[in-house]
Amino acid sequence: MTLLRDEDLAAAFDHASRTYDALVAANPGYHAHLRRSVRRLGLPGHGAGLRLLDLGCGTGASTAALRSVLPGADITAVDASAGMLERAAAKPWARGVTFVRAPAERLAQAGVRGPFDAVFAAYLFRNVADPDAVLATVRGLVRPGGRLGVHEYALGGRRLDRAVWTLVCRGVVQPVASVLGDAALYRHLWRSVLEFDTAERFADRLRAAGFDRVRALPLPGWQTGITHTFVARRAGAGREEGR
Repeated sequence: MTLLRDEDLAAAFDHASRTYDALVAANPGYHAHLRRSVRRLGLPGHGAGLRLLDLGCGTGASTAALRSVLPGADITAVDASAGMLERAAAKPWARGVTFVRAPAERLAQAGVRGPFDAVFAAYLFRNVADPDAVLATVRGLVRPGGRLGVHEYALGGRRLDRAVWTLVCRGVVQPVASVLGDAALYRHLWRSVLEFDTAERFADRLRAAGFDRVRALPLPGWQTGITHTFVARRAGAGREEGR
């Protein structure tokens, strides 16, 4: 199948936004894993005085994880889907959270400006047509020595990882999505993971994009070998990261 991209993908997420939170809530560990990935950024002082970019915030699950772990930070949360962003913005938030509608490829046009102390991107990079171009944009938005955290379905490379992912999608996710009228989006979800980088390949992609201290860290439970946290630092630090 052809993967959904750009406006087609945003429209599919618009339609799915009404039931998205209920579906992800059925995924064991979904929200806890996001919080774990945020903690792995290793940012100091509960985020006090830091500017964070939540890139591809969806209905706000990643934003909530950032807010939970780093309550003192200012967060700019961005998504291309109007439907997903509307759901996110309608939730109760403490001050310091701003939502912006923009594709990851056109942040400057939407007024998203750096420098940010860290960028966090959950389930984003396998959905963009040109991951390297988006990484270049992200690097330009992160201050020297700042952090990048990517929480992503990136398979570990074993045949078992592919088999478990396909079993979960075909046996659980896709049947439910078909009933809800979102079959095309969740077929895309299944296929996009199979066609995306392995964890090792994505770590190499981060290094090539100008990030260093790159680590690929597995997540626990059934997602071991399927979902990883990638933590990296923008190379060429001026101020060191103990800020």
